Amino acid sequence: MENSTFSAIYAQCAGLPTPISAHVAEQQLSDQRIYSVITEWSLNDLVRGSRLCYTQQWTLIADNKDQKSIKAVLPPGSCIPAQGELLSRYSPIQGLRAVVRDTASHQLLEIWDSHGLRKSLDLTALNKHGRVYDDAQFGCLSWSECETRLLYIAEESKTTSTHAGRSDCWKDRSVYSEDWGEGLTSKSVPVVCVVDLNTGVVKVLRGVPPYVSPGQALWLPGSQSVVFVGWWHEPFRLGLKFCSNRRSALFKLDLDGHCECLSGDNMSVSCPRLSPDGTSLIYLQGQVFGPHNQCLSLQQYDLQSRKISALLEVVNRPQTGEFAGLYEALPSCCWSNDSQRVVFSSACRNWKDLFVVDRITKKVTFLSDSPSMAYGSWKLLTVQKDLMVVCCSSPNTPPTLRVGVIPSAGEAVAWVTLQQPPVTFDWSWTVLDVTPTPEEDNSCHSGLDFGAVLVKPPCSLRGDKIPLIVFIHGGPHSQFPAEWNTTTAGLAKLGYAVLMVNYRGSTGFGQDSILSLIGQIGNQDVRDVQRAVLTALQSDMTLDPKRLAVIGGSHGGFLSCHLVGQYPDFYRACAARNPVINAATLLGTSDIVDWRYSSVGLQYSFDQIPTAEALASMLEKSPITHASQIQAPVLLMLGGRDRRVSPHQGLELYKVLKSRGSPVRLLWFPEDGHSLARVDTQADCFLNTVLWLQQHL
Repeated sequence: MENSTFSAIYAQCAGLPTPISAHVAEQQLSDQRIYSVITEWSLNDLVRGSRLCYTQQWTLIADNKDQKSIKAVLPPGSCIPAQGELLSRYSPIQGLRAVVRDTASHQLLEIWDSHGLRKSLDLTALNKHGRVYDDAQFGCLSWSECETRLLYIAEESKTTSTHAGRSDCWKDRSVYSEDWGEGLTSKSVPVVCVVDLNTGVVKVLRGVPPYVSPGQALWLPGSQSVVFVGWWHEPFRLGLKFCSNRRSALFKLDLDGHCECLSGDNMSVSCPRLSPDGTSLIYLQGQVFGPHNQCLSLQQYDLQSRKISALLEVVNRPQTGEFAGLYEALPSCCWSNDSQRVVFSSACRNWKDLFVVDRITKKVTFLSDSPSMAYGSWKLLTVQKDLMVVCCSSPNTPPTLRVGVIPSAGEAVAWVTLQQPPVTFDWSWTVLDVTPTPEEDNSCHSGLDFGAVLVKPPCSLRGDKIPLIVFIHGGPHSQFPAEWNTTTAGLAKLGYAVLMVNYRGSTGFGQDSILSLIGQIGNQDVRDVQRAVLTALQSDMTLDPKRLAVIGGSHGGFLSCHLVGQYPDFYRACAARNPVINAATLLGTSDIVDWRYSSVGLQYSFDQIPTAEALASMLEKSPITHASQIQAPVLLMLGGRDRRVSPHQGLELYKVLKSRGSPVRLLWFPEDGHSLARVDTQADCFLNTVLWLQQHL
């Protein structure tokens, strides 16, 4: 095939829109209920090399007598570009829309109503704080109960700083200022800000303890106090993105500066969500250190009694067909209208599913339309007025927008599809359950299994048997659900089969599975991937065992390089993005130094000093120790600004392979970080990976 063909296939797969957020408004008529569903979408524009955002609105009609189903859906309105919007939020009563917008050099706060732009403030010119945070970790935009004030998080001002220990720092530009690591390099000292929309006055709230960084703030009833998550940043900051194991707590801050801690201070918390009746807060809670992503508990805090109780406990080892635990952030709106149920989506073995938990019975119920098996992934965008808006997809079905009303106990949801994807594909996918052999079993966590998702094109484009690409996720504590994946789709479109492996340690299989990988990286996970490949080859005779390649990023790149080193005669090619190559040399350069110790089974503390034994253990578990056995051609793709896995990791392997005359190619992206997330970078990586596979398979 020509390069232009590869580009056209990638453009088709990568340019499909994805819904990223939703808002629901409701009107009551005499005999009908009218829902307005406003959604925000994102798509990749390969011509511009950037992501475009737009909004689209639907009108739904329900019968007041039958409130559990949608009677009619009116045609949607035109798509409206939403460029420059960093944050947006609708007020719950008047339906005002607050927008934080980026212009050429300033950030603006805009308030829109049914007549147009009601108010506009130049936040940069007011000079009360630095840039407003729009990331998922700290960022928020919360309306007060009276809808005259807004709450958000911003970087502390360099010129007006009064934070403990900071005023002197700003006097000397050379003084080092810590940030929050990979993906959060512009975030250092967040502050809680309130703007009075009547007066236009912006105030930075005082009273936040000097040892924590605030984020994810929201108003409490009465609008005289706020709740926020505070992350400890003493003695120094560790990388926060993708890490749910950082010490943090829930704090209450009054507008007069009085602050108190509401939760235990030696846990990790996130995602506080206030019930519609204003009586309860729920939030996620996990352990500090250890696995940087883990199964979380769902806690509830009673604002009257000030008591905390568990709504959902950590699931250690789920039974087949049961709820497997909570692993993901909650959407900003997740409560039922009666404040008695909480809706959420989470990993469940090789799927991502939708659940509701009852506060009284604590019973968890699946809400997805599982018998049809049309979708392997259900992601909740919002639930408001009991109307759930979800994004559904599968490996052959791009993101699809669906809605349904929360059902009564024992009833099924009457799901309605609002927006079908512009195209679907005819390749097939199946889920494989994989059981380790007795020799591969973990003696401390015995009896665990894992899984994989096999995606196959409708027919081979190269002969009788189909070449197989083994695709390994990073993390390692993350997941490949049976959902739409641009890389997998592009490879399937080109005639490759793709095996996405969820080795032991992946989310969705219980906390025991996650803990089983601690101290076993480079061994258990490597053998799990190999066992999954052998299982796929034995169960499907159309796969070509002589044309196998392995690809992955981060820990997936770590495993890819391990596999071509430990099984040198098995794989024909390898493509790795920002792989960990030598954990010992990575120790001093990674923003998550704690994981370098935890991954090899060692306890971490902030005052840790490396020992010869610790470094030896890290080196022993690294792919670099097998580099001399690598025969397969290796493609390396590295981000020059990667703070999690230094690009010098990939360079270390590159030099070893070059010195031995082994086929190796290195792509360097100087402006990109660990995720290689820029639109142009993603396209470049896909096209070069496909060319590498074409050449060597």
